[in-house]
Amino acid sequence: MLYIKLKSQNDLSLRWAEIKESFSSYKIWIALMLVLANYGLEAFKWQLLTRNLQELSFKTAVKAVLAGCSVTMLTPNRIGEYGGRIIFLNEENRIAAIPITMLGSISQLFATIIFGTIGLIVMSTAYGESNFLKTAIPDAAYTGLLIFSIALSFLLIFLYLQIGWITQWLLQFTRMKKIIRYLHFLSDYSRKELLRILFLSAVRYLIFILQFMLVVSAMKVLIPPMLCFWLLTVFYLTMTLAPTIGFTELPMRVAASTLILQLYSSNVLGIQAASLSIWCINVMLPALVGSTLIFGLKIIKEK
Repeated sequence: MLYIKLKSQNDLSLRWAEIKESFSSYKIWIALMLVLANYGLEAFKWQLLTRNLQELSFKTAVKAVLAGCSVTMLTPNRIGEYGGRIIFLNEENRIAAIPITMLGSISQLFATIIFGTIGLIVMSTAYGESNFLKTAIPDAAYTGLLIFSIALSFLLIFLYLQIGWITQWLLQFTRMKKIIRYLHFLSDYSRKELLRILFLSAVRYLIFILQFMLVVSAMKVLIPPMLCFWLLTVFYLTMTLAPTIGFTELPMRVAASTLILQLYSSNVLGIQAASLSIWCINVMLPALVGSTLIFGLKIIKEK
């Protein structure tokens, strides 16, 4: 399907020339540099999350985050991130760190869903008749997605901000104590700390969006910046709700971004190249670095 759309593009040779030229653009280099800010923020967030369990240096936190990126390439919807991160903790703290990692993932998930939900609302109201998303998505599906996203947003914010109360409530069930005894660390986070972690997740999300906007612009996909911003929030929302495993995420990313962005730009090749580039920058590159860290750690332990 994507190949057919690509072949049907009349100015294909011109678009190829633009893509080759775009890789020398300063926008691509800014997107690459933002990887440092992206994973630096995530490492700082991991430091905050594990502070009540084990003190980590920023350097170790960065290694743990990158190692998590490597393991996620082999697991559905990046759930393997837990296994990659906890190997840099003391052995006695690893099981307790799993729910802490989940708490951080919920904060990032909430940021993605709330921005995506706002994006759906903005596209329906601010753009009105020019909301071409409704031509690609049936009205019933669009409305269903919007209602589901709003409901999920409220559920996640409740679970996230009330995590301490939920933990204490679960600990009352004596038959489950062997399973949930590791959850008691979650009740140590104050509302202020939880909001701080959520803020870091939101900033990191905005970095993702900015990177994609920069690469899209460099690839000569001419979409107005604010429209591009809201379209990308919808794109990340759909990617969050779609089940993926490692490398299968790439074709789904390309397909979803093409489906959404081609409604406002005829440069299909540029859209596909931008999606591939962002995946390489934000997923493959950190995963490659993380795999070397895991391999190096294994050698050290063997010695």
